[in-house]
Amino acid sequence: MIPDPFASPADRRRAAWQGTALALGFLLGAGALWRFAPFLADPAWLRGTVAALGPLAPAGFVALQAVQVVVAPIPGQVLGGVGGYLFGTWPGFVYSMVGVTVGSAVVFALAKRYGRPFVEKTFDAETVARFDAVTDDAAPAALFGLFLLPTFPDDLLCALAGVSPMRLRTLLVLVVVGRAPSFALVAFAGDSAAASRPLAALTALGLVALVAALVYAHRDGVGATGTDDDTGE
Repeated sequence: MIPDPFASPADRRRAAWQGTALALGFLLGAGALWRFAPFLADPAWLRGTVAALGPLAPAGFVALQAVQVVVAPIPGQVLGGVGGYLFGTWPGFVYSMVGVTVGSAVVFALAKRYGRPFVEKTFDAETVARFDAVTDDAAPAALFGLFLLPTFPDDLLCALAGVSPMRLRTLLVLVVVGRAPSFALVAFAGDSAAASRPLAALTALGLVALVAALVYAHRDGVGATGTDDDTGE
C-alpha cells in the first residue's frame, strides 16, 4: 500500500502553497518574458542557440536535471518540459531520464554512506516516518507507485532507499520505469509548445494529471500485491 502523501493538514497546506507558487511563478515569468525578452519565446532562436553549444548543451541539461534530484529546487517534470521545448520530444526525454537516474544514484549513495542521521537531518521527521516502509525490499511496488506520481520528490524516496536493504540497481529500475511516463508526456508537451500546438501540449499535461490522479486514487492497492508476494525472498 502507498502511504498518503497528503495525509496530514500540513502536507495539504504545503501542496496547496507549492501549487499556487508554481502557477504564480509561471504567470509572472511568462509576463516578464514577453515584456522584456520576447526573443526567448522564439523556439527557432532558442533551439539554434542551444545547437550552437554543441555537446555542451545536452551535458549541461543532464547535469541540471541530476542536480534537481539532489537538491529538489523544482519538480523534475518542469525541467522535462523545458527539455522537450529545447531538444524535441525524444532527445529531451532521454536527457531528462539520464539526469534523473544519475541524481537518484547520487542521493542513494549519500544516504548509504552517511546513514540514517543524514536522512533525518535532511528531511522532515514525520514524512520520513510515513514513507519508511515503502523502501523496504518487500514493497518495491509501493515505491514504484510513488515514482509514478509526477511531483513527488525523488530525493526523499532515494534517500530512504539508501538506508534500506534495497539495492541500487533495484532503485534505478523503479526510477526509470516509474518516472518514464510523466517525463515522456512533459517532453512531448514542451515540444508541442515549441511547435505552436497548444492543444497537444495541454492534452499531454492533462494526461500527466490523469496518471497522477489514478495512481493516487488506487494507492491502497498498488503496493499490496508486491508486499505479500515478496516476503519470502
